[in-house]
Amino acid sequence: MIESAVSDTRAQILRVALGEFAKRGYHATSIREIAAQVGITKPAVLYHFPGKAEILAALSEPMLGALDAAVAAAELADGEEAARWAILEGTLEVWLAHRYLLRMNLHDLALATDTVVFQRFRDAMMRANQIVAGRRPSLADRVRAAQALAMLSDPVVLLADAPTDALRTHILVGVRVLFAVTEPDERRALKAKRAEKPAAGRRRGRPSAVSGPMRDEARRLLEAGKTADEIAEELGVSRATVYRHLHRDD
Repeated sequence: MIESAVSDTRAQILRVALGEFAKRGYHATSIREIAAQVGITKPAVLYHFPGKAEILAALSEPMLGALDAAVAAAELADGEEAARWAILEGTLEVWLAHRYLLRMNLHDLALATDTVVFQRFRDAMMRANQIVAGRRPSLADRVRAAQALAMLSDPVVLLADAPTDALRTHILVGVRVLFAVTEPDERRALKAKRAEKPAAGRRRGRPSAVSGPMRDEARRLLEAGKTADEIAEELGVSRATVYRHLHRDD
C-alpha cells in the first residue's frame, strides 16, 4: 500500500511538471510551484526527485528509450529505402506519443539542460540522419535527410492538440512530397518502370496509381479528417499510393 502511494505521488509529480514545463517553460517553473499544483510540500517533491534536472530526466526517459528503439529497428531493415521509411515513420510515432515533452522544449530548449539527456537525444538524431541520408550520401542527400526529420517534429509541436491520425497522415504526405520532387529524374523513371512490371509469377496487386477523379476524392476524404488507411481502403489502393498521389493537386 505504501509503495503504491509513493508510486502514485511520483507519477502525479511528473504529470504536473510536464504540464507546467510545457505551459511556462522548464526554467520558469520552480519545484515549489510544482509542489503547490500537486498539493504537497516542496520537501515532499524533493523526496522523490533531488531537483528539476531529475524530473526532466524522468520525463525524458520514455521518449529517449522509444527513439533508441526506433533507430535500432530501422538499422535492421532490409535495404536503404526500407530503413529510411522505418526511421521516418518510427520517429514520427515517438514525437506523436511525446508531443507535450517536445512542446516544453520549444520554450527554452529544456532537453539541452541535462547533459546526459541532451547527448542521448543528439546521438539518436545523428543516427537517424545517417539512416535517412543513406550509406554514401551526397550533400543533397544529407540536406534532404535533415529537412525530412525536421518536418516530422515541427508540426507535432505547433499542432500538438490536433487529432493524431490526421496529423500523422498530413505530415507523412509532406515528407513524401519532399522525396518525390527532389529525387533525380533517372531514379524516379527507374522506379516507375519497375512498378509497371510485376515480378514473374505474381499477380498484380492493388493499383499503384490513381486517376484524377480518384485524387479529387482522396483529397476530399483527407479534408474530411479520414486517415490514409481509411482513404486507401475506400479507394481500393495501397496506403503508399495515397501518400504518393495526394500532393499532386497542391
